[in-house]
Amino acid sequence: MTEPFGARVVAVARTFIGTPYRHQGSRKGVGCDCLGLVRGVWRELYGAEPEVPAPYAPDWAERTGEERLLEAAARHCGPALPPRALRPGDLIVFRWRDGTAAKHAGIAAPHDRFIHAYEHAAVIESPLVPAWRRRIAGVFRFPELS
Repeated sequence: MTEPFGARVVAVARTFIGTPYRHQGSRKGVGCDCLGLVRGVWRELYGAEPEVPAPYAPDWAERTGEERLLEAAARHCGPALPPRALRPGDLIVFRWRDGTAAKHAGIAAPHDRFIHAYEHAAVIESPLVPAWRRRIAGVFRFPELS
């Protein structure tokens, strides 16, 4: 029996831990932001990104209000799942406050944890505590390889 695909996603994401935070970066060991972590994991899993985002400012969500992260996640991973369906390897998109666009992303890990690029720090694995859980705007499953 092969390992579940979610376990493979987590294993790849964990190889990014310690990568410095770099706005718009997506390279393991060099630098990435939260979207860059997802992009880098996607490249390692599938070989190429389905799309490359246009340049974006750190305050893009506040200025535009557009749900770019949620829309891109749905385009490439399918419709959002309910938060209760969250399992290791899933993409989690977070909203900082009600009424604002979602602008942070991470990858669910076992034992109520998640992997994300933390601004002014690095890619880390954090507990998915209630303060993070209530900010979940969408849960998406990476498509399995055929």
